[in-house]
Amino acid sequence: MKPAGAGDAGGCCALLGLAERRTQQLQRQVRVKEESIVELETENAVLHLKLAERLQQDVKELRSSFLELMGTCQDQYRAHLSAVAAVVQGAQLDREAMQAWRSKALHLERSLQEVEEHCHQERQRRRALHNSLLELRGSIRVHCRIRPLLPFDSEWDGSASCSSTVSQGAAHALDDETILVKCHRPGHPKINKTYTFERVYGPAESQTAVFADVRPLLTSFLDGYDVCVMAYGQTGSGKSYTMLGPPSEGQPGQQSGTHGDSGIVPRAAEELFRLISENSPGRPTLEVSVLEIYNNDIFDLLAKEDSAAVFGVKREVVTTQEGRTEVPLLTCTAVASAVELVALVHGGLRLRARHPTLVHAASSRSHLVVTVTLTGKAPSDSTGQRPRSALRQGHAGAGQGRSASPRASPPQPLPVDHTGPERQARAKLQLVDLAGSECAGASGVTGLALRETSFINRSLAALADVLGALSERRGHVPYRNSKLTHLLQDTIGGDAKLLVILCVSPGQKHVAETLQGLGFGTRARQAERGQAGRRPSCPGKRRSGAGSASQ
Repeated sequence: MKPAGAGDAGGCCALLGLAERRTQQLQRQVRVKEESIVELETENAVLHLKLAERLQQDVKELRSSFLELMGTCQDQYRAHLSAVAAVVQGAQLDREAMQAWRSKALHLERSLQEVEEHCHQERQRRRALHNSLLELRGSIRVHCRIRPLLPFDSEWDGSASCSSTVSQGAAHALDDETILVKCHRPGHPKINKTYTFERVYGPAESQTAVFADVRPLLTSFLDGYDVCVMAYGQTGSGKSYTMLGPPSEGQPGQQSGTHGDSGIVPRAAEELFRLISENSPGRPTLEVSVLEIYNNDIFDLLAKEDSAAVFGVKREVVTTQEGRTEVPLLTCTAVASAVELVALVHGGLRLRARHPTLVHAASSRSHLVVTVTLTGKAPSDSTGQRPRSALRQGHAGAGQGRSASPRASPPQPLPVDHTGPERQARAKLQLVDLAGSECAGASGVTGLALRETSFINRSLAALADVLGALSERRGHVPYRNSKLTHLLQDTIGGDAKLLVILCVSPGQKHVAETLQGLGFGTRARQAERGQAGRRPSCPGKRRSGAGSASQ
């Protein structure tokens, strides 16, 4: 057994050995940690160095980019500054140019006003010169048109032996003012008669040549004058062809043909709207009515079945308080183009009374009257006053009429309608295709057709009486002896302008009717040719009984 002290000593030694080993172990761990710290510090130093190098590189790159961007911005700034300077300079130039243009525009406006005033004065002067020229030619003028020989001329003669005679013709145009008629009846001496008119158209002259002499009257119509153009002559002498153009095949009531064959009515429609579009500062209104006078009764050819004015109802001619003639309840349609006007006329033609005769297979048995009424602002002269013109007076009651005066009537203003918001000037254009005069024996008509012939001839005789009264300067002009003359009262005599186109057939068999028509034209030419002027304004009272049938 060991002593107690020895055991304790051994235990202490063991503990010391254990502590020493533990200390050594910890020292080794400390050294390892220290080595790790040194490594980490070294690595950290390396990283710091790399980071510093990277930062320096980034700073260099950033500085380089900044300098490049700065240069670009400076370049753009200088470019934009130059552009702004150029724009400012351009704006200044534009401002100066604008001022120059404004000054030029003001100058042009003043020049335009001066030109418009000058144009207005020249327009008034043109009106005066134009209508003075027409007055010198005469307010009632008569032209004569000889139609060509047609196949039915020889057929109507009834024998082959007459064909050579017909081919020679009885009526010839010696010149553009003289017509020669050769009369040679069996058993009678040959007689050559000459007639002089303002214009004579030979068989070869075109529709264009005829309308060229009508055109100036349309200008007078737009200037405020009443105008009438009528075709007079025997059946089959070319009246409807002259006024309307050639008929459609199988449809006598419809006119067709090329523009070169168009008659006065369609050409007048085109010319009116052309003149209005070119010369009228304020567009006037045109209204159209189409009627026929059949057996001395007036029928509205534009009336619709569903309207108050039904076709077939007889109309009457009345005289207004201003002395104008009108037909109550007559259909008047406003038109805005030549196409509309011509369409209305063609629509009315389908209802026109027709009947075949030995002279003409589709003879018109009524007088066709196309009336165009103009409503517009009254024209002013250069002084701002409305034009002055010759006084026109008409009948005031039944049985009274105009008288012809050897002197021009005193000047009076243009007629206007004072009831509207603005003073309106009114004028009337009447285009008339008269029914053909005919000999009942030659035409072979009987019954109803014979009655039609009687009414036609009586109305034409009444027209001749009116023109005869005007030519003889009678105190009474019998306008009311016929519905035809009563209806045309505004455009026959006085200050109106009347053009009668005598249509004659060239055949020898038609000599009697040709001479009758030429005699009618000769009487018409004898009407007093004084100064023509616009219709006066007499609101609220009738025109008294005297007036100038001037030409």
